[in-house]
Amino acid sequence: MPTIDDFSALRIRVGTVTKVERNEAARHPAYKLWIDFGDGEKQSSARITDHYRESDLVGRQVIAVTGFDPVRVAGFRSDVLVLGVGTGDGVVLLGVERPVPPGSAVS
Repeated sequence: MPTIDDFSALRIRVGTVTKVERNEAARHPAYKLWIDFGDGEKQSSARITDHYRESDLVGRQVIAVTGFDPVRVAGFRSDVLVLGVGTGDGVVLLGVERPVPPGSAVS
């Protein structure tokens, strides 16, 4: 079972999406996201195409888990895990109520 120390090793931060492209190589429809966390840009592949168009995402702030080793998703490096809620008809992104500085920690 995970401990609080396991959870503390990860960081949950707010980032701003700067660029979006379809991840055409993914088995399931997904986007390639570039996200500014204030100390640099990170990448993520996210299966959020059911509720979001590319134009909906640029400039949007998202919440992501950072602090783990990157993985490859359909050939694309994914540095962070963007958080959302799975519903019967797709994923709804978690977000902030008002703008905050990129890199802000979720507490």
